[in-house]
Amino acid sequence: MRSLSSPHLNFTPLRTNPGKPRRRPCIVEDIVKLCQKNRLHEAVSTLENLPERGLRLDSRTLAFLLQQCADSRTLREGKKVHLYLKLTGLKRPGTFLSNHLIHMYGNCGKEIEARKVFDKMSVRNLYSWNNMLSGYTKLGMIKPARKLFDKMPEKDVVSWNTMVIAHAQCGFWDEALRFYSKFRQSGIQCNGFSFAGVLTVCVKLKKVGLTQQVHGQILVAGFSSNVVLSSSVIDAYVKCGEMGDARKLFDDVSARDVLSWTTLVSGYAKWGDMKSANELFLEMPEKNPVSWTALISGYARNGMGHKALELFSQMIMFRVRPDQFTFSSCLCACASIASLKHGKQIHSYMLRINFRPNTIVVSSLIDMYSKCGSLGIGRKVFDLMGDKLDVVLWNTIISALAQHGCGEEAIQMLDDMVRSGAKPDKITGVVILNACSHSGLVQQGCNFFESMSRDYGIVPSQEHYACLIDLLGRAGCFEEVMYQLEKMPYKPDDRVWNALLGVCRIHGNLELGRKAAERLIELEPQSSAAYVLLSSIYAVLGRWESVQKVRQLMNERQIKKERAISWLEIENKVHSFSVSDSSHPLKEQIYSVLEQLAGQMEEDASLFHTQR
Repeated sequence: MRSLSSPHLNFTPLRTNPGKPRRRPCIVEDIVKLCQKNRLHEAVSTLENLPERGLRLDSRTLAFLLQQCADSRTLREGKKVHLYLKLTGLKRPGTFLSNHLIHMYGNCGKEIEARKVFDKMSVRNLYSWNNMLSGYTKLGMIKPARKLFDKMPEKDVVSWNTMVIAHAQCGFWDEALRFYSKFRQSGIQCNGFSFAGVLTVCVKLKKVGLTQQVHGQILVAGFSSNVVLSSSVIDAYVKCGEMGDARKLFDDVSARDVLSWTTLVSGYAKWGDMKSANELFLEMPEKNPVSWTALISGYARNGMGHKALELFSQMIMFRVRPDQFTFSSCLCACASIASLKHGKQIHSYMLRINFRPNTIVVSSLIDMYSKCGSLGIGRKVFDLMGDKLDVVLWNTIISALAQHGCGEEAIQMLDDMVRSGAKPDKITGVVILNACSHSGLVQQGCNFFESMSRDYGIVPSQEHYACLIDLLGRAGCFEEVMYQLEKMPYKPDDRVWNALLGVCRIHGNLELGRKAAERLIELEPQSSAAYVLLSSIYAVLGRWESVQKVRQLMNERQIKKERAISWLEIENKVHSFSVSDSSHPLKEQIYSVLEQLAGQMEEDASLFHTQR
């Protein structure tokens, strides 16, 4: 039976004679009708004249109004109802109305007013405590919630669920698990919401063992048919990389919703199994924009941009309206294969349907135009569509300038950014250092690095030091590189050693490159780049036994060098090629032309040497 203090009671009049329906007073009828027409302001305004007419609404009608204010988060109208209570002699309303006031203030984010009502209550029931507790946790106020929880004379499943979920949502994983463990030990029977918080922890921590434990508890508790819980467990297995367990649970669930299907499709895409992702997507009985976007973004992330664009075309053909994430993923796909034509088509489609892009989509547009060689259009997009207070967009355009070697313009853009009122962040530091590195602006880059903390409050991270090493190394300043490595406040990570390895390869610094490669292999044993370069360095030094050992180590660890792929767009079709590719249908003609070109190059080279 629902508690009488619940704010979710439907408005139904009390009847003294069940056999004879009693009509509500006209004023109450008018208020209810106005609320049903979403005219809450007019409904509450009728209260102003009631005291003059000697009328006072009953508690159920007032509770109904407070609930309307809470649901719509209309603080102003809620305060008017509270004022009416005070004017009609209810400065200290009973438990029923007080609970509704707490709920209204809590939903409107006014925890101080809610607490005042709570503290003035002469009689509190369990719902009063839970209501106040929920108000604190919705606002992320964990400490006050914890103090209130400890004072509670009794606790039920709602009290414990609230604390577990609150700690999980605020990132206090250990505390969430501790509260969940205590709750299970309390002997209070759990409900369908009892696993929400701990499953959030499973997803964030990506712990397989914990996920399996919670899954087992859900089965024992008899909630295996709960579609929402099943989807959450599938998501937890996906985040842990356990696609086998995720698929087994998916197959065992009798009732699946679109979320379950989408979660698994997204999981396959995330871990690079696009074949399984596509097969499952085709089996889906119902698809929504999120489902389409999950597969599109998977193709884009896994270097299959042309597939992502083909799927996007099908999505439009089926009249499924793309969302912000869909457009962002498609624009990333265009950037990955440098297809300016497709990028412009997507941009035009957005304009045609009057789509209002968010920051991420605008950023993706700028990035796409930049990577497709149209930096000028990218700058126009930034000037016309960009929010000049959004640091993400500034970082994107500065990064675009850096990629095109426009270091001076990137530094000027930083000055414009500061003047506009946007505050540079750690990403800004990375893109500015990259801009200086790609343009050979060593002194400007070093000056910026030294001023980051002082002028912008950016504490240099491993990534910033990696950019600095790249900047100095590209300029051949290896003494300064070594000085910065020794000066670092923490032990260099894989990003720093990767940067050092790259500049050693550029300048042929074999000894330092060997040390960097060895350290990188220790930190990233599955990265092929370090093994390949180390093998090359040993070969140059004539250490053939070491070359053999490196190759043997690669075989033992099953490490293969990633093959580079090139794209070429001919007559609206994108062709992909890799080294020693024999899969293309026109391979014979292609290799024939290559042989002719190679022969022509040899003739040109011999002719050049003869003329000299």
